[in-house]
Amino acid sequence: MQEPKKITANMTIDLIAPSFGCTTEPYKTRLIEAIKKFKHNGHIIFEGENIFKNDGIVSSNTPENRANEFMKAYKSNSDIIISVGGGELMNEILPFINFEEIKTLPPKWFMGFSDNTNLTFTLTTLCNLVTIYGPNFPSFYPKRNILDNRDALRMIQGEKNFKGYKKYEKESFNKEKNPLCALNLTEPKVITPFNYQKPFTGILLGGCLDVLVNLCGTKYDNVKNFIKDKEIIWFLEACDLNPLQIRRALFELKEAGWFDTSIAFLFGRPLCGDIEIMGVNKYNAVIDILKELNTPILFDIDLGHIAPSMPIKCGAKARVSFKNNNIYFNYK
Repeated sequence: MQEPKKITANMTIDLIAPSFGCTTEPYKTRLIEAIKKFKHNGHIIFEGENIFKNDGIVSSNTPENRANEFMKAYKSNSDIIISVGGGELMNEILPFINFEEIKTLPPKWFMGFSDNTNLTFTLTTLCNLVTIYGPNFPSFYPKRNILDNRDALRMIQGEKNFKGYKKYEKESFNKEKNPLCALNLTEPKVITPFNYQKPFTGILLGGCLDVLVNLCGTKYDNVKNFIKDKEIIWFLEACDLNPLQIRRALFELKEAGWFDTSIAFLFGRPLCGDIEIMGVNKYNAVIDILKELNTPILFDIDLGHIAPSMPIKCGAKARVSFKNNNIYFNYK
């Protein structure tokens, strides 16, 4: 695996919009304020042409233009590329991404969340690059820059040890009317273990389950080759999927062989929360499909669309442990 170099001084950052552009609240105001803050702190920001656009179909621009923006950023002299948003149709840029060319270029950090799994995952499995499944740039607005955002910056700077957080945001403030509000951390975090006995060490792989199930079986699916001779720790979270859809998605990935070398699973808080459909909930949807693998499963870790969400290095080797109702990552 190729891991980009740590960045210890001020960063040169390319901002891109491979899915949504920031044209609505709270994202537009947050992006503007995050850019101001980073420039004030001495970082150099290059604003991609699409970051404030909504010119495509449910996206910032056409698939070709969004892909070109990414490729231009990857070939630039910047230290890191950070996406400004998730969305719905980022997968449509993949035919226009030159993965073969990326393999020949010096490794560069790419960080993004949610729909950005289309790049964090494929760059890892197709190009053997370590990426960061972490915050999109608007969430670095001043009052939000705590917890997970702090850890994302520490990760880029080379820190190796991370742990989960004490509370999460079960109900947020009205972000459209007050886009620069702080997090509303009120709910104590409770991790639910299944079959966990001791720490485990392996290669972290995963992202947003909604995206992964759509990559499965396409020409961008190189998972069977990537996981060969590797012990994989899967980290997974769900956005739009309800418990039944989570169950179906896991069945598909398991039957496709994605989990053949898995040694553990880490599940974030799904956005569907505590919804139960005909007896299927966020726990048994997972356990019923994966229990035959006889691996540890940790539920409700600090990962996903319910803040805060830990940044995770996709493709990196780490030791993961669970104690005192918290999760710990030690990157090797």
